Order: sequence, then structure tokens, then C-alpha cells
Amino acid sequence: MILDNRSPVPMTAPAQRRGPAAPWQGVIVRRALLVDVAAATTAVGLGYVLRFDRSIEVDLFEPRGGQYVLISVVLAEAWVLALGLAGSRSPRVLGSGSEEYLRVARATVGLFGLTAIVCYLVKFDLARSYVAVALPIGIVLVATGRRILANRLHRERARGEFQRRTLVVGARDAVVDLCRRVARAHEAGFRVVGVCLPGGPGMPSPVDGVPVLGRIEDAADVAHAHDVDVVAVTASDGATPHALKRLAWDLEPTGAELVVVPALADVASPRLVITPVDGVPVVQVSPPGYTGLQHALKRVFDVVVATLILLVVTAPLAVLAALVRLTSPGPAMFTQQRIGRHGRPFTLLKLRSMRQGAEAELAEVLDGDVGVFYKPKADPRVTALGRFLRKYSLDEFPQLLNVIKGDMSLVGPRPQVALEVAQYDDVLRRRLYVKPGLTGLWQVSGRNDLSLDQGTRLDLYYVENWSLLGDIGIILRTAREVISPSGSS
Repeated sequence: MILDNRSPVPMTAPAQRRGPAAPWQGVIVRRALLVDVAAATTAVGLGYVLRFDRSIEVDLFEPRGGQYVLISVVLAEAWVLALGLAGSRSPRVLGSGSEEYLRVARATVGLFGLTAIVCYLVKFDLARSYVAVALPIGIVLVATGRRILANRLHRERARGEFQRRTLVVGARDAVVDLCRRVARAHEAGFRVVGVCLPGGPGMPSPVDGVPVLGRIEDAADVAHAHDVDVVAVTASDGATPHALKRLAWDLEPTGAELVVVPALADVASPRLVITPVDGVPVVQVSPPGYTGLQHALKRVFDVVVATLILLVVTAPLAVLAALVRLTSPGPAMFTQQRIGRHGRPFTLLKLRSMRQGAEAELAEVLDGDVGVFYKPKADPRVTALGRFLRKYSLDEFPQLLNVIKGDMSLVGPRPQVALEVAQYDDVLRRRLYVKPGLTGLWQVSGRNDLSLDQGTRLDLYYVENWSLLGDIGIILRTAREVISPSGSS
């Protein structure tokens, strides 16, 4: 990006934002505001009712009860204000996921911490039971409401609504990669309306349906002419700090936002640390955590949760095992050697969902098409009961014993047989850096509805960026998939 030869931009006030961005941003902000008001009011109201309404000594008309009515009103208003000041209702954050919830949590904890300090300084004994009710209920209500709004926003964006008109600027390959990622992640709210390439409008479009609107150095003029909301700058030879600064200045009168996309993909934000070095933000990438305390905690979590689940499902599994034997000749359990962490083989347990001797028929069913991830769409070897077990993933529950034994984890890439692992390249071999899982990011993101490229990308993303909190989220999404399966076969 070479902007040094451009004439300086006059120092004028930024123009009022045009286009569809302002109206829909106001809509989603108002939705979040209504959720925050309802949640905060409900939380402090329940705190008051549960603390005082049943008390014989204190009621609304007595001094202490009346004080808490005023406290409740002020606290609810301050809570809503704090959520706004923390930026949790910013259009850039709403529907984004973890960042939104982190801002909600920071605002809430910060408000109650400040309240505790003020009460201590003025020597007011704030009822701990009041706080113990209002604080957790408020966080749960706000988070739940925001999740409902996020799901609604994602559905609307999938229909092409509430999206920011985006101009992608940079080298050809980097532009193609970003456009493809934007197309896959419609929930992020970006819609690419054009690109700027080094060769300018005379170059053929690298992405179907996306026109080349100008050269890289013309990005600000193109953004103004096409009423763009976001200019996303990808890797290119001219993307120097000085050039980016000039582009940001040039974009100010247009009202468009500048987004800088680093040449770094599939790395989660907790692994990134931004350090300013002489005015330049330097992104430090922490190495993936494959060992240490985090993995020790993961092991404890696996054993405890797997044991609790197994205690609940033992009786239903016994019934299903009996049905397997009654409806198809052969044992109820199916065992198969799979490859685990660091390439170590182990014996995987499943309820049998195929007829006996089905493994010997695999080559015939696949007709020689044995790839890294082979799985027939309509496998004739699967029994009628087996189709039911697979649809709801009930055949996988015996693997809880594999988890307790230590061969597997609750969450991780699904284990594969030696024939598949032998075909791994250096990239896919990274799947073996962690224990295989009973469920995984691929399984809760579409299962068989995803392409192999999308599925393996999700597995590798998990390996590089796993966290205990992320595991809990995947387990909760798995429970939803078991109840209402999608993409299963």
C-alpha cells in the first residue's frame, strides 16, 4: 500500500456516516439496551424481594427497607450504565461471542467491586444476601439475553441483513483468503462489495462476484465512492505503518472503519499479546499449551465429568446393549484399534451399530475409495437400530470408559484407524498432539454437513487453541446435538 505520494487530506470534520450501517446498528444497540434494563431490574428486584419481603422486621415503609428500594433503583441504573461504558453494547462487539461476554463480566464485577468499596468507605453495611442474589442472577440474565440476541443477529446476517459493506485491500492471495473466510463466517457481519489489488480495475477478479474497484493506493477514494463501512487491509508489500496511518486519516471523512488483518490465521485471541514498540503494535503469539497445569486440570475434569455421566447413563446403556443383541446376531459391544495421542494405539469401545463381520466388507462398500477421512454416506452395513444409535450418538457413550482410562479426552479430534493416520501429512499429524475426544469442534459444527477441508480446519484450530472453558462450551453444544442432532448419519 503506497500512499506517500498522495496529497495531504484537508483537516475537516468527519462526514456523517451514510448508507445502511447506522440504522441497523441502532436497532441492535437498542435490543441490547432493553435486555440489559430488563436483566438488571429483575436481578436487583429479586435481590430485594428475597432479602426483605419475607422479613418480619423490615418492609418497604421502614427506614432500612426504604433504603434498599433506593439502592435497588440506583444499582439497576448504574448496572445498565456500566455495561454501556464497558463497550458491551458496541455494534462491533454485539454478536461477536467471547469478547461481548468478557465485557459484560468486567462491567458487572467492576460495578459490584466499586459498590463494595463505597459502602466500606461510608460505613454502610450492605446486606451480603442481597448481593449474593442480585449479582449471579444479573450476570446469568444478561448473558442469556445477549446469547438470544446473538443467535437472532446471526440468523439475520445469514439472510444478508445487518451486514457491513466491506472493501478488502491487499495482495491477491491474501485478498482471496480473507474473502473466503468472510463468506464462511457470515455471523461476523462483513459483506465484501469489492477489492483493491496492486493492478487495479484492469485485473481479473480473484473472487467470483466480487469486482476489482481500484488499486491499493486508491482505497480511501474507492471507500468514499462506494459508501463502504469497513476497509479491511490484508498483507501486501506496501502495508507499512506510515501507509496505514495515512489510510486511516484518509478514511476519517468517509466514516469508514479501518480493519488491519495480520498474516496470521487460526490463532485464538488468548494466545495473542499486543505490545507497543516505538508506536508500532507488535503481536506476540504464545505457543500452544500441550503440557503443564492446564492439561493436568483437563485430565481431572475429564475423569470427574466422565464418571458422573457414566453413572447416569449406565442403566440406559445396559438396555441399549440388550436391544443390540436382540435385534442383530453378535456381541453388543464393538471394539476397534484406533490411534491416540502421539500415535499410540488403543482399543476403542462402542455399542455395535453394524451387522457382525462388517469390517470385512469395508473395501467392498468403499469400492477402493479409502481416503484420510472415509465414511460412506449410506452404509448398508448399519442395522436399523444402529441408524438410531448413530443419529443420537448413543453408540459412542461406552467411550466414557476410554476417557476414564486415559486413552481419550471428553473433547478433542475424533480418533482414526491406522490406515487413515498413515496418510497424514505434516499438517494433519498435528491432530495427534492432543488426546482424541469423545466429541470435538468438528462434531458440534455440522458433522457430516461440513466438507473435509472445513472439518479438518476446525480440528486443527482446536488443537492449536484449546482451553478448559472452550471444552465446557463444546460439551454443552454436544448435549444440544444429542437432543436435536444435525449432520449425523
